Amino acid sequence: MAVDLLLGLQWGDEGKGKIVDVLTTNYDIIARFQGGPNAGHTLEFDGIKHVLHTIPSGIFHKSAMNIVGNGVVIDPVIFKKELDNLKKFNLDIKSILLISRKAHLILPTHRLLDAASEAAKGKAKIGSTLKGIGPTYMDKTGRNGMRVGDLELSNWKEKYRALANKHEAMIGFYNVDIEYDLDELEADFFAAVEELKKLTFIDSEEYLFNAQKEGKKILAEGAQGSLLDIDFGTYPFVTSSNTTAAGACTGLGVAPNKIGDVKGIFKAYTTRVGSGPFPTELFDEDGETMGRVGNEFGATTGRPRRCGWLDLVALKYAVQINGVTELMMMKGDVLSGFKKLKVCTAYNYKGKEISHFPYNIEPENVTPIYTEMDGWAKDLTQMTTADELPPALNAYIDFLEKELEVPIKIVSVGPDRTQTIYR
Repeated sequence: MAVDLLLGLQWGDEGKGKIVDVLTTNYDIIARFQGGPNAGHTLEFDGIKHVLHTIPSGIFHKSAMNIVGNGVVIDPVIFKKELDNLKKFNLDIKSILLISRKAHLILPTHRLLDAASEAAKGKAKIGSTLKGIGPTYMDKTGRNGMRVGDLELSNWKEKYRALANKHEAMIGFYNVDIEYDLDELEADFFAAVEELKKLTFIDSEEYLFNAQKEGKKILAEGAQGSLLDIDFGTYPFVTSSNTTAAGACTGLGVAPNKIGDVKGIFKAYTTRVGSGPFPTELFDEDGETMGRVGNEFGATTGRPRRCGWLDLVALKYAVQINGVTELMMMKGDVLSGFKKLKVCTAYNYKGKEISHFPYNIEPENVTPIYTEMDGWAKDLTQMTTADELPPALNAYIDFLEKELEVPIKIVSVGPDRTQTIYR
């Protein structure tokens, strides 16, 4: 049985949580394959807004098993808060949530290292969420990290102490003023670890292999977005994991020939949180309107998102490197009321027009070339079928499908799970 993927195709915040929640009724297993609690997956239904950071977005469906895969990094303190927030919904968490033993742990000193590293960069900072993600992945690739499976060992605290001591020495290296009380941070960490240990740890690659043999339907859930991929994103303003389709193979232990549909999610416009180049960014009233109407604030950090017109050059690139087979367009409702819309269809790159995504998209090298289209005025939020969509929106969708050469199967017209139109 093939494993389907669901990926963000921009700089994150595309609405993956909502779509995973909507699609979960079609799957037996939802498996998160990379990233950490810097993700903020927002789900809205029954008048309640939920924000998940590490727990897969299928958790509210009792029919599906949810797996945190080996490619994920877990902060036990944040994880415990997520679990506490779910208690009021009477979910049998222990029976529907499984954790890979090979997933790495974020220690309190990882967060301190993150803060020290970012402070040392000064104006060159990358806009880290300061959740300790980068330092944890550094320890993983440096073969120093702690994993969930280590918590089953009798000497795990000794291993913790050796790594934490090393981190404190490294913090001193940065020579920045970071105030912290490690005793307090560790008390919260150790308490959260005890809660984590009450859950079921599994060898997730074996579990998923057997699930495939049994014909179970599996959806792999990504975090962040393709343009934040450590290899293919706008480096160094990226995350520390592989957010693209290949990351699902390494983040879950799924063989490449077992990948089925690759579902790509994008916004009808473009946003970005934190630092880094953004060719179509708007600094005018249009950009302000997108941010206000779209409620563009980070689900994890609360930081305002930078907004701009849809960048088709970047989107084509993401479709290409992921092998996307179908698309979902989010927040079409936010563009209602714009008389004219712009879509970036090419770049002026160092004086030459190009249609591919180059090595460097800093503003001194790249200016966007736009195609202008008619907007629409109708409120989309109460629409339930594709037949109701205004002609100008259908023309917008048709144009994107032609350029991207991939069908747009879903159009989201609001944050609630019911505000989802199938085409």
